[in-house]
Amino acid sequence: MTRHGKNCTAGAVYTYHEKKKDTAASGYGTQSIRLGKDAIKDFDCCCLSLQPCQDPVITPDGYMYDKQAILEYILHQKTEIAKKMKLYEKQKKEQKSTSNLESKSGERETVQRFKTMENSIVSKPINPFVSGQKKGSEVAKPASSSAESSSGSSASSSSQSLPSFWIPSLTPEAKPTLLKKPSKTVLCPMSGRPIKMNELIDVRFTPVDPSLARVALLTRQDRYVCAVTRDVLANSIPCAVLRPSGAVVTMECVEKLIKKDMMDPMTGDKLSDRDIIPLQRGGTGFAGSGVALRAKEARPVMQV
Repeated sequence: MTRHGKNCTAGAVYTYHEKKKDTAASGYGTQSIRLGKDAIKDFDCCCLSLQPCQDPVITPDGYMYDKQAILEYILHQKTEIAKKMKLYEKQKKEQKSTSNLESKSGERETVQRFKTMENSIVSKPINPFVSGQKKGSEVAKPASSSAESSSGSSASSSSQSLPSFWIPSLTPEAKPTLLKKPSKTVLCPMSGRPIKMNELIDVRFTPVDPSLARVALLTRQDRYVCAVTRDVLANSIPCAVLRPSGAVVTMECVEKLIKKDMMDPMTGDKLSDRDIIPLQRGGTGFAGSGVALRAKEARPVMQV
């Protein structure tokens, strides 16, 4: 490795000191801080508010939300879709009116062209009582006035149609942005699939100690247990939600006990494969989630 100054950037070698300095200046923190345990939400937290759920619900894809947060999100998305639809309808009306005006202007041009052609056929009567000088002056005045009016109109038109090269929307090549018809379906913020209120499933966690109050329960690190085996639930333990009862059990319990007779141990209802919903863990609205979670690191690279 070649030797050079700490602040020298002319060499082709990116030293450890320079890498550490750029990492500190970037403001994103080190890799251990960004990808550590504290950077990943708990399994019982909402994917939107990132807080422990008071009234947890789960989507058919396995993403957990607080009921109030997801309902507010769905209502907000519906209002945004309604606004976009109004803008789209307004654009359609404007396009229709402009097309009508263009068709009318084309008809006017054809009529005007026909009139000029017809007027050029008939010769204008000459007044014999007007002298030549007067006629010349009369002819000159309207010509000068027409020249002034034409120059004024050209100046006004040039000032109106003068392009701006500094504003992207006013450049000569800029065209009006056309809005596409918005989709009326509300998408899940995590999976990107359509989400509906009637598809949300209520989740019922089994607390470690039923006598504990909610505040005392949230201050504990181990808050919930499996509804069947009473094993403590954590981020590192795969869990699943049973659709009929909403009970949270471990995947080990599902594989060893529940899948033998395919019956909900809480309610006694028959289960199918779609009734066992794996609980997605370890992700937020700003990061990926799932068991096969991969971290990609992007750092500045020196180019020769």
